[in-house]
Amino acid sequence: MTDTTNQAALDEQKLKEAYFTASQGQLIWTRFKKQKAAMVGAWVLIILILSGIFAPFLTPYDPTIAGRDKDYLNGPPEIPSFCDDNGCSWRPFIYTTERTRSIQTNFRWVTEVKTGLEDRRYLEFFVKGSEYTYFNFNINLPGTKLDFTIPGFTFDTHLFGVDKGMIHIFGTDSTGKDIYSRTLTAVNTSMAVGTIGVFIAFVMALAIGGVAGYYGGWIDSVLQMITDTVRTIPSIPLFMALAAFVPDTWSAEARFFFISMVLGLIGWPTLARRIRTHLLTERNQEYVLAAQLCGAPAKHIIRKHLLPSFTSYIIVDLVISFPYMVLSETALSFIGLGLKDPVNSLGVMLQNVTKADVLLNYQWYFIPVIFFITLVMAFVFVGDGLRDAADPYGESK
Repeated sequence: MTDTTNQAALDEQKLKEAYFTASQGQLIWTRFKKQKAAMVGAWVLIILILSGIFAPFLTPYDPTIAGRDKDYLNGPPEIPSFCDDNGCSWRPFIYTTERTRSIQTNFRWVTEVKTGLEDRRYLEFFVKGSEYTYFNFNINLPGTKLDFTIPGFTFDTHLFGVDKGMIHIFGTDSTGKDIYSRTLTAVNTSMAVGTIGVFIAFVMALAIGGVAGYYGGWIDSVLQMITDTVRTIPSIPLFMALAAFVPDTWSAEARFFFISMVLGLIGWPTLARRIRTHLLTERNQEYVLAAQLCGAPAKHIIRKHLLPSFTSYIIVDLVISFPYMVLSETALSFIGLGLKDPVNSLGVMLQNVTKADVLLNYQWYFIPVIFFITLVMAFVFVGDGLRDAADPYGESK
């Protein structure tokens, strides 16, 4: 009994030692893992991000007009099955359909499903299809000095397809484009806009907030005036003016890059203020004074001593900023001020659900809405979890 008690006390002592000797990242991860909602959100977020990045491979067709199915306009989702009245098959299949318009349905499409054994279209994996390129980015702005092209790698293998015809598991839109292919590509586009916007805002916030907080005085006053000016700029009138400024000759990539930059240029003041407030408190600490007495320059002190002292809070702020960037892009594209066709973004796709005819007859148009809500909620749960875990020493157990 005594040995058991001593062993338990020894294990508890080791846990305490491991806790108080752990790094900041280890402590944050330990507390983050205890929050089930945050962990679920993290896994959902990882799945959505990977689905967006590998969308060309995971989707069977080109999401642009080049991959349209002219024989299946506004078509409902086609769900593969294993069994029907003709028996079961180890290979999933869908049925061949014929579509017509009639006066009885106000000339809407009527889908007739053929359920014969010979009408089955079997699902296949790792099929050859339209070519797609990874890591290819081509900006086409007016002039030639600002243009740049990143060469990519071209593939033509897709995760799944059917042996005859085409398959649309989320249905098609009014032009025959596959909604499943468009949705995953839209997630990737919206995430890319958010990433660029957050990166620009992060760099500007570190620079402006760091200088203002470290030096103080008149430099702080001037920078805070600039920060307050940016914060008071109304976003919607600003984007309406910018939408009128952007010429119609700009390519989809150029418009994407422009919107990302603008979101970043107006999204830095909040983080800059937080960094300034922290540095104003920390700049008088003894370790900062020791670095100054050793002759360390200001940029070295800010970069090596002050900013790392609250890195966890900066990471939390960045994660929380992502859904707001995605929401901004979606809202702007939704009202026609952001990205437009042929770019596939969540905001562009949400434009299609504003019509009453879609609500009554084409409910599968709302599938991208589910992905949008899931993406934002995953970011919210992860951000809340990181916020609670950012102060690892707040609890001792």
